[in-house]
Amino acid sequence: MDISIAIPLFNEAESLPELTAWIERVMQEHQLSYEVIYVDDGSTDDSWLVIQALRAKNDRIKGIKFQRNYGKSAGLYEAFRAASGQVVITMDADLQDSPEEIPELRRLILEEGYDLVSGWKKKRYDNTLTKNIPSKFFNAVTRSMSGIKLHDFNCGLKAYRLQVVKGIEVYGEMHRYIPVLAKWAGFRKIGEKVVEHRARKYGVSKFGWNRFVNGFLDLLSISFVGKFSKRPMHFFGLWGSLCFLIGFGMAVYLLASKFMDASFSITNRPAFYLSLTSVVLGMQLFLAGYLGELIARNSSTRNQYLLESKLGL
Repeated sequence: MDISIAIPLFNEAESLPELTAWIERVMQEHQLSYEVIYVDDGSTDDSWLVIQALRAKNDRIKGIKFQRNYGKSAGLYEAFRAASGQVVITMDADLQDSPEEIPELRRLILEEGYDLVSGWKKKRYDNTLTKNIPSKFFNAVTRSMSGIKLHDFNCGLKAYRLQVVKGIEVYGEMHRYIPVLAKWAGFRKIGEKVVEHRARKYGVSKFGWNRFVNGFLDLLSISFVGKFSKRPMHFFGLWGSLCFLIGFGMAVYLLASKFMDASFSITNRPAFYLSLTSVVLGMQLFLAGYLGELIARNSSTRNQYLLESKLGL
């Protein structure tokens, strides 16, 4: 199969028939074999009934329905598990992403060798103050922290090599940082393409301010886990040792001062409490690293690695 199109959705009953017809037309024009995987994330409207009706007309339409709303990451996780196309496309169901972009995204993956191509909605039709400016800020932070040169990490329209979606695990709110997850999994050829952004035609935006706080915390989590999940002592041990040495050095200074001057009062000095705090904090950090190492060594996934290929085995 050429293409799997993964579309998580929540209360998008009005847009689904038009989106499906649009995808069918584009696929037929380019003679591509495809499947569309709709993931209904606990919709409270008639989205699932619409998906069932579309499936009755076209067996390339497939559906997954959650019992309740779990979030976009859960929808993408299930869609990625079900996908079987050579190239996997993700897009939103609100008609703001254009299926006309799919053939070119596929070409970039297959002919130019990209592992992941992210859309860049250079011209947006969202509210400038409440969405565009905050998005630019967080994209800049993510770009700086991850080292991935993308302008729009959260764009729903992306293309992936099949091995990428099978090699990463999307959970929590991590759908915003799939390029970062892909990079940590070893898929380093990541690019972007300017894509069309269309104004919302039906329904209302599910955008909320809490996404920025959660998104920043998720980025910190990805960065930390990606670097230190298999070697926690490298982080906790380093900072623990540094704190301990600072505290120990201050204690030596205080003791030396006391020996040279008997009237010198150690406990009346702020340095005494700073040194005590530093030593205790250093020991706690070191123990945290030690416990992390024990957990990592006993983890069932400690020796699970993503292999690109084998030769002669």
